[in-house]
Amino acid sequence: MNVFNLNGDEWDATEEHAGYAFKDAWVGGRLGSELIGGSLYEVPAGKKLWPYHLHHANEEWAIVLRGTPTLRTPEGERELAEGDVVCFLRGPVGAHQIVNHTAEPIRVLMLSSRVSPEVLEYPESNKIAATDAKGNRLFRSRPGEPVDYWEGEE
Repeated sequence: MNVFNLNGDEWDATEEHAGYAFKDAWVGGRLGSELIGGSLYEVPAGKKLWPYHLHHANEEWAIVLRGTPTLRTPEGERELAEGDVVCFLRGPVGAHQIVNHTAEPIRVLMLSSRVSPEVLEYPESNKIAATDAKGNRLFRSRPGEPVDYWEGEE
């Protein structure tokens, strides 16, 4: 049985881009999970975790482990406290973003179902991303001209 400590400092990836920055520990992968995904994120002061987005196939939970992040949803913004758990349902009602407006790093554990294929939407940048049944990216783009079902078929 694999064990991962959420208070440790073992990271699998770091990301920095403009107002976004985080460290990411792939908890689900480290545990060998098959049905539940999990990532531990640490977000530095003044940074955002990821762009505002929603999932069409997967439900997610955010569990605040350290600090007081700000949660942004279709209902607006609200500050979360250590120990708070939030569920993001599939579809537009579950759109979300986590921001660290504080002077200290925050830690959030994100859990999710692992349903594939998956479609993600980024409503503010008008992007859509899709993955196949094995979780490989099919595309990330902006919607273009619709095509007829039979277009290009012989």
